[in-house]
Formats: sequence, C-alpha cells, structure tokens
Amino acid sequence: MQKHNFSAGPCVLPKEVLQKASQALLDFDNGLSLIEISHRSKSFVDVMEQARALALELLGLEGKGYKALFLQGGASMQFLMVAQNLLEKKAAYLNTGTWADKAIKEAKIFDDILEVASSKNANYNYIPKGYDIPEDHDYFHCTSNNTIFGTQMKSFPKSPIPLVCDMSSDIFSRSLDFSQFDLIYAGAQKNMGPAGTTLVVVKEDILGKVSRKIPSMLDYKVHIDKSSMFNTPPVFAVYTSMLTLQWLKDLGGIKAIEKENEKKARLMYSEIDLNPLFKGFAAKEDRSDMNATFTLVNEDLKETFDTMWKEAGISGLNGHRSVGGYRASMYNALSLDSVKALVEVMSELESKA
Repeated sequence: MQKHNFSAGPCVLPKEVLQKASQALLDFDNGLSLIEISHRSKSFVDVMEQARALALELLGLEGKGYKALFLQGGASMQFLMVAQNLLEKKAAYLNTGTWADKAIKEAKIFDDILEVASSKNANYNYIPKGYDIPEDHDYFHCTSNNTIFGTQMKSFPKSPIPLVCDMSSDIFSRSLDFSQFDLIYAGAQKNMGPAGTTLVVVKEDILGKVSRKIPSMLDYKVHIDKSSMFNTPPVFAVYTSMLTLQWLKDLGGIKAIEKENEKKARLMYSEIDLNPLFKGFAAKEDRSDMNATFTLVNEDLKETFDTMWKEAGISGLNGHRSVGGYRASMYNALSLDSVKALVEVMSELESKA
C-alpha cells in the first residue's frame, strides 16, 4: 500500500532523492560509503560547494553579497546565533508561535527584547498586522511559517533595520523577493532534507558589528571563512539536502513547486471549509500552504476517522498537543495524490455520519 506522509518533520522527501542517498551510503566514492570518507576529500568538498551554490541560486541571491552555510544545531541553535552575531543593544521580534517564542527566550539572554506584536492571546491562530518596527533596534526577527499552528506570513514588512527570518517550515516553497531579508535560517528537516543540518543564508555586510567576543562555533564569520567546514559537517544531511535542491531545480525551481503547493493547499482547505464535520484552526487569511491544522466538530467521530485515515495508508496526521486535532503537512515532496487520498477519507466520513 502506498504511504501518504503528512508528517510535520522530519518531512517527506522525493523518492529519487531517497534512492540516490541510499546508494551513496553503500558506494559514494570508489566503493567507499558517503559516511566513511573524509569530509576534507574533494568528493565531499564538491558536495558542500554545490549545496551552498544551489541554495543561493534557487533563492535568487547569487552575486548579491550573501553567503550560504550548512551548520548544525537546528533552528534552535540559530535562535542563539542570531543574537550572538547581531544583537548589540536591542532587537525587535514578532511573536507568532512556539518557535518564535523560543527565539525570543534565547535573545533575552543578551538583552531585553521588544515584542512588536504577538498572537499568543489567541493561541497563535493568526498573524499580527499593523505593528511598527523601531529604527533604533539592531534587527527585526520573524517566523515565516508556524508549523504547529498552521499560520503563514503572506507578506513581510518593509523593515528599516536588518530583517531576519526563520523559514524552517516553508523554505523553497514559494516565490518571494529573498533579497529583502538580511539573514534567513531553516532547519533542513521540513522541506529540504533529513534532520542534522541547518541552512543559513546571510548578507555579509551585517556581520562584525557587535562588540562582544563570539565563540568560534557560534560566529558566522568563522563559518563563512571556512566554507561551512570549520568542524566536521553532517555529511549525509548536507548531501541529501544537495540532492533535494537539485531535484527542485530540475523541476523548474521555486516558481514551479509553488504552483503545486497552491493546488494542494486549495484542495485541502476546500474540504475543511465545505465538510461540516471539520473546522480549521488558523484564521483564513493567514492559513499556511505547508501545514493545514483542523479539528473535528464532533469528537465522538475521532475513533472512526482515525481508523479510516490509517487504513488508507495516511501517516503523521495527528495535530500538535498545543492545538489538538489534525495537521496535514504538505511540504514540497508531498504529491497532490496524497492530498486527494486524505480528502477522500474526509468526504467518506461525511457520507457515513
């Protein structure tokens, strides 16, 4: 039976990527496994260079003063690294969910942080709007997509200060002017590869302006100078991310995948809105194309519905405990057929109820 993987992360990956990555574990370099060879070997250095180049190419940031890095520690490490490298006096944050809240917590280690707006009062089911970004702060931080709550920023403010964005769960999924951001970071395991590496894309001219001494492992400039090879990189995660980025390029890039993602989201939300047995969690204008969150109107149907979607080969549909209900994560590699399979189960439940 075909499996339909709606997991919020680690994410579904293209089958051809999994096949190539699997082969590399057995034989990557003249009979040696990818995870056996030296990370300083030409074979892997070429992988790292290609992965970094593909990231900039797909984002349209080649030749614009940006550097791409593949680091470790997940987005959670970036909560700290951003503040270490950019926060001199004070910074502004938009609080739109659990991960934004965690980023604020880490930044507060260094100084008081201004929350320009928050949707915490409504359990983060909307994106705040109409806030002001102060010009006398070091940077403004936002989270583009909130995996747990199923909300997504559809537009970004014109920031008078460096704009930093956590794009962990919608990186490479939609067309944006990525040059409006001064620093982007994203854990690979949502839309790009397996857990273990984190993409950081940073405009070089915003670095080197804080007075504190930064530990080498937390210093973006050190990682730039060493081409993401300051310490032993997570070779499998970087290689698989490189394969995924190449897969995306071969499809036609971000514009091509955006069209597919829009089709999946329209189908999913149409069923949620038209089927009286379900209701969406996120405000309609802020719904995420990546993570659709919804609940049953009548919880008495939960056992029946859970049995039905599991029997249909659907996996990873349970919602996060902060929201409950269900969460259909529709990352780049999830097919439209998988969304159709879920919608058919939801429709069948309606016919039985």
